Amino acid sequence: MSTKYTISDQELQAKIMAGQESAFSQLYDRYSPAISLYIKRFVNSSDLSEDLSQEVFIKMWQHRSKLEEVRSIKAYLFIMARNHTLNSLKKAMRSDVAMGEVINSFVEQRSCTEEELLAKEYLEYLEKALAALPSRTREIFKLCRQEGKSYDEVALALGISRNAVKNHMVSSMKVLSASVKKDLGISLGILLTVFLK
Repeated sequence: MSTKYTISDQELQAKIMAGQESAFSQLYDRYSPAISLYIKRFVNSSDLSEDLSQEVFIKMWQHRSKLEEVRSIKAYLFIMARNHTLNSLKKAMRSDVAMGEVINSFVEQRSCTEEELLAKEYLEYLEKALAALPSRTREIFKLCRQEGKSYDEVALALGISRNAVKNHMVSSMKVLSASVKKDLGISLGILLTVFLK
């Protein structure tokens, strides 16, 4: 059995942060095929997906100091891959309509193991982050964001004012947004759009 996979992602992450190119090479070998395949679902081109995959890893290496805030380097790579690919497509297309079609197509196809694992990791993260909120704030967030209820509906159901509901939501979004940005390196909007459909 090859020894290159006996080192954990966390160990590789620490070595990459220390500037060890051999650790970067091992991480590239470990995840570049999956990242390239993931990107191909957006661009439908093997050559382009390989180019974009390489750009993702180069970008990660150039900004390796930021890895200190990353909990899962695998999840971080997939998020970077999606963001970089969508940004590249947007520059190429210059059309929000075309971008919308690409994203919708991607969401419809979203069933591969990597994406399911990523979704599971982020949902677990979101649940932990929500658990840290006060119980009433957490309850209101779930009613509004996960069940799609309006502020008025929540206010009526809980017997509080609409303004109180809004204040709880502003508070929860502020706390969650800071946590998600710090731990995952993505915006709360991306997390909620992709994983709370």
